[in-house]
Amino acid sequence: MSLFEQIEKEYIQAYKAKDAVRLTVLRLLKTAVKNRLVDLRRPGGSLSDEEMLDVIIKEGKQRQDSIEQYTAANRSDLADKEAAELKILQEYLPKALSPEELTAVIETTVAELQAAGPKDMGRVISAIMGSYKGRVDGKALSEAVKQRLAQ
Repeated sequence: MSLFEQIEKEYIQAYKAKDAVRLTVLRLLKTAVKNRLVDLRRPGGSLSDEEMLDVIIKEGKQRQDSIEQYTAANRSDLADKEAAELKILQEYLPKALSPEELTAVIETTVAELQAAGPKDMGRVISAIMGSYKGRVDGKALSEAVKQRLAQ
C-alpha cells in the first residue's frame, strides 16, 4: 500500500472514530497533497511515496515553526495543539536516525567525500540529506557537520 493510499484509508478511519485531531491533520495533509498535484500539473493523479514524504516533511516543519513561535509568545495551549499534530505527522515519516547513527553517517560521508574543512560542509550535508531524506533533522545535521569539520 502506498503512503497516499494509507493516508486516505486512515482519514476514513479517523472520520468514523471521530478522532478530531487526527482527522484535522489528515484533512490538511490531503489538501497539501492536492495543492502539490496542482503545482505539478497532475490534478486528479497521485503522488509517489517520495513526493508524499516531501509534503509530510514540509507540513512537519510548519508545525515545528508554529510550536517555536507559540512558545515564544507564551501560548502553550496553541503550542500543545501543534505538538499533537506534529506527533501524528511523524507517524508517517521514516524512523529518525539516533545521534550515534548520525555521527557514524557523518564520519562515513566525510571520508567518502574527502571533506577537509568548513568549505566542504554543503557537499557533506547535501549528500546525507539525499540519502537519508526524512530521517535527519536539517538543523541537527548542520550543527553536527559543522562541529566535525571544525576539528
